[in-house]
Amino acid sequence: MSTIEASGPSGNVGPVGHQGARVEITQRPAIAVTGWLGVVVAAAAAEGIYLASNHKTGLLWLPILIFALVVTSLVIVPPGQTSVVQFFGRYVGTVGRPGFWWVLPLTVRRRVSIRVRNFETNHLKVNDADGNPVEIAAIVVWQVSDTAKSTYAVDSYLDFVSVQAESALRHVATTHPYDNNDGPGTSLRGSTDIVAGELAHEVAERVILAGVEIVEVRISHLAYAQEIAQAMLRRQQANAVVAARSRIVEGAVGMVELALTRLAENGVVELDEERKASMVSNLMVVLCGDQPPSPVVNVGSLYS
Repeated sequence: MSTIEASGPSGNVGPVGHQGARVEITQRPAIAVTGWLGVVVAAAAAEGIYLASNHKTGLLWLPILIFALVVTSLVIVPPGQTSVVQFFGRYVGTVGRPGFWWVLPLTVRRRVSIRVRNFETNHLKVNDADGNPVEIAAIVVWQVSDTAKSTYAVDSYLDFVSVQAESALRHVATTHPYDNNDGPGTSLRGSTDIVAGELAHEVAERVILAGVEIVEVRISHLAYAQEIAQAMLRRQQANAVVAARSRIVEGAVGMVELALTRLAENGVVELDEERKASMVSNLMVVLCGDQPPSPVVNVGSLYS
């Protein structure tokens, strides 16, 4: 049963929310019988029209009326489609089973698709959690789950889903940084699955009013805005160079330590502190340098 609830400024409703009339309606099956029964009734009415016209009776209007009512109440529902039935402004149900059906006469039918749909949002420019402008877009996969709400609760559920998806995308993008360089944590670039899950839940909460359910949401485009793209690219390159250098130094220190330990264990040569320092310096230069080293043969003494 469809009801209309109204709440005015004098009620308990705050300044944000529904203060006017709210359509509270839920999908239910409509009364419908097989359309071939309607065909039989229409054929009988057509025969009545023929007989009444031949006998010149005053009841010719009756079979004509029956024929018109029956023919106009036949509806074909293909797979993936439904027919929302309205009788004199009142929602009486939805024909959801595919086939040929005979519904209540004098009704208005509106076809609503329940197929899975998808669309890509516009490329939105928003500021991430760090205040950096980024461009982001998402693909939303959705489906109508309640044909009554999608028809009567909003003006256009297609526009409603599109606008609410972009609004949710803006909100989620502002709660995460583009990239997290400070350690563990979520980011738009490094935690796409987590961000997509948050976005899917927020879009679902926003569009449930229109009888729509969200199947999946995925980030389809993510990049820094054009005005800061070059600066952020240099920053990423610098971070990559620092990380690579740190890894090289860590490996070089381990190799030098291993070399000194092996030399001491095998008794190859005895090195005092100054010779150890010289050896460490030479090995670090060789292992950490960008260019291949040029060997120099020292025929003299380290102290000369």
